[in-house]
Amino acid sequence: MTPATLQAEKVVDSSGDLCPTPILKLSKGIKEIQIGQVLKMIATDPGAEADMPAWARQTGNELLDSHTDGEKFIFYFKRAK
Repeated sequence: MTPATLQAEKVVDSSGDLCPTPILKLSKGIKEIQIGQVLKMIATDPGAEADMPAWARQTGNELLDSHTDGEKFIFYFKRAK
């Protein structure tokens, strides 16, 4: 899937937040959607590039896409459990 075709049921914007806040917001947000639904995460913390894929591996949720948009890091996660 490409970012243009991904549809997110929920968007979590953590722009301006530093670690660990983006991960905390992501963890809370993923619990607010149903299994199989998609969450879009927006972050500006450079650590997010490594933190978000690691979070997906540790939690079993699927990272569908990650890319940058200017100074923002955009991630799409599918809730797996």
